[in-house]
Amino acid sequence: MDESIRRALAQSGVIDITTIGRRSGLPRRIEIVFHVIGGRIYISGMPRADRKRSWIANLEANPKLTVHLKRGVVADLPATARVISDETERRAILPHVARAWNRPDVETMVAHSPLIEVTIEGLDGAA
Repeated sequence: MDESIRRALAQSGVIDITTIGRRSGLPRRIEIVFHVIGGRIYISGMPRADRKRSWIANLEANPKLTVHLKRGVVADLPATARVISDETERRAILPHVARAWNRPDVETMVAHSPLIEVTIEGLDGAA
C-alpha cells in the first residue's frame, strides 16, 4: 500500500464511505469522520435513540464498504466493518471519540451512538 495512504489513515479525519443499501442493493455514499484510536480505525456518530442510521443498518446487513480518502490523498479503499455492540468494548472506545468532539455525555454515547471498527484491505496490521 502506498505510504501516503498509510499516513492518511494514521490520523483521524473526514472521509466518505460507500455502503450497499440493505433493501435496494444500491451504493450509498456519505461523508463521515473516522477516528484512529490505539492504531485502529473507528467510525462513530452522534447519539440517537429514536432510530438506527441507514449506514449502520447497511453495514449490519453487508459489512463490505469502500473508504474514500479525499483530503490531501485521494483513494478508494475496499474495507470491512465490524459493528461494535459489546458494552465493554464501547466503553473503552467511545470516551476517546467524546473527547475529540468535546462531548461530556459518554454514557449517552455508549447507549446510543453507532460504532464500527474498519479494516482496510491490504493494510498490514492496524493503521
